[in-house]
Amino acid sequence: MSGGDRSSAPDSMFQTGEELTYNVSYASFDIGRIRIIVNDSFDRNNETYYKASGYIDSYRGVPFVDLHAVYSSVMNQSMYSTWFSARDKENDRWREWTYTFDYPDSSVNIQEGIWKKNIIKRDTLRLDTLSQDGLSLFFLARRFLFEHKTMSIPTFVKEKLGTTIIEFTGDHTSEKIEAVPYPVDVIHFEGKAGFVGVFGFTGDFEGWFSNDTARIPVLAKMKVLIGNVRIELTEWKRTGWMPPKYVKGVQ
Repeated sequence: MSGGDRSSAPDSMFQTGEELTYNVSYASFDIGRIRIIVNDSFDRNNETYYKASGYIDSYRGVPFVDLHAVYSSVMNQSMYSTWFSARDKENDRWREWTYTFDYPDSSVNIQEGIWKKNIIKRDTLRLDTLSQDGLSLFFLARRFLFEHKTMSIPTFVKEKLGTTIIEFTGDHTSEKIEAVPYPVDVIHFEGKAGFVGVFGFTGDFEGWFSNDTARIPVLAKMKVLIGNVRIELTEWKRTGWMPPKYVKGVQ
């Protein structure tokens, strides 16, 4: 294997300050950008928690696409969501939803409002299982990349509980991306989102993550409102990391 052991421990994957930037394209057209940042880690009640944020923006002038969203998630070391915030821009204001997961009480507390202004609605829904949000799912896939198993993952998105299926086959291959002058050593997996997420994301998806302890998402393909899109790593900030080079015959 390239880049170290196959540890699934979160501390080998999370690095505060990590910043990953992706270009989103549909057919031959670039339509937007995704930026994901690991903001912080902290300890509470003898458990480690991680906070991350995702920024999604369509490019200016793209026909039929005007999307600006900010997501934040707090995950525990078992990779379940404990708190989630979603902000979506509507004209000149931002609507915000926050989910606070209360697993001992089998519930999730929901708050909806206008960001930094007022709260419109509060609600509490029953939730009988440990769950992911749309952003924590990204990190769960990284953690279990090398597990060689199929996972059925409860996922709470847009006030509804769905199921995400990910088949971690451990398929070792290479992929070419514009930001790297050599083939990148990656592990491929496939999945199916049983929910409707940002910009209509649902159904089948697949990913190619770096074959090393960082398990950086290098490439993904998924279905959204306008069809199938390609999400490709273009920039990264992570101390000591470069995309691993694929060498044929080396696992």
